[in-house]
Amino acid sequence: MNLSQAIEIASCSDPGIVRSHNEDSIAADAAKGLVVLADGMGGYNAGEVASGMATTVITTELQHLLDEDPPYRMEPGTGKAHGETLLRDQIAKANTSIYQAAQSQPQYSGMGTTLVVAMFYDNKVTIAHIGDSRAYRLRGEAFEQLTRDHSLLQEQLDSGMITPEQAKFSQNKNLVTRALGIDPTVEPELHVYETRPGDVYLLCSDGLNDMVTDEDIGMTLQTLSANLRLAAQQLVQMANDSGGRDNVSVILVRVVRDFPAPRGWMSRFFSWLR
Repeated sequence: MNLSQAIEIASCSDPGIVRSHNEDSIAADAAKGLVVLADGMGGYNAGEVASGMATTVITTELQHLLDEDPPYRMEPGTGKAHGETLLRDQIAKANTSIYQAAQSQPQYSGMGTTLVVAMFYDNKVTIAHIGDSRAYRLRGEAFEQLTRDHSLLQEQLDSGMITPEQAKFSQNKNLVTRALGIDPTVEPELHVYETRPGDVYLLCSDGLNDMVTDEDIGMTLQTLSANLRLAAQQLVQMANDSGGRDNVSVILVRVVRDFPAPRGWMSRFFSWLR
């Protein structure tokens, strides 16, 4: 099922003001309804390698698999859409690839990456994430964070050790408690949301939300959502204008129209002919 007429995608990635190179990596395929963002970590260029491996493995594998087996097919054993299984399996494959590279090549020792992936199908979006890269949704005037950071800072907030105001000045902002490629296995957090025409989904590295408040991000999207490319560029510029202490990457996805899965044998037959 080709979603290129149902969703619109724009993206922007920048090293920021302080860093000499960009360890973020992004990938998007509108036809497949797939967007991937990773924020690498590790010495030298290792973070760049880890994030690049994550986006490449997940995107390449899913592009191939989605041609063979539709993500909206319900699995008898779990009652969940096949897309959820596909996402988990390919994230696991990416984790293994990064982990093995880090174990076998000294220059990549300890490398890893955060990850946030969104897959659109059947008027839904499945979002999987690991670490502190985020997904947000703008629906009408409501701007909402959909993911919850896997970070020490978030754990301190959840336990009441610090207040949201104190969190703004915390030294623990970049300490993630879960990352891709650090351990032999990792568990992504995965949620499914119903989509509506007009929704705008934002995937970003922490270089954006560490520099720009959620209120300002939401206001910018409301103001510029008619021009996704401009909105993406403006968000990156705002992060850099605020100090640009980290690489900053954003992917924006607007739902243009409904994209229900084909129903019944005749729909499946004509879908197969296409």
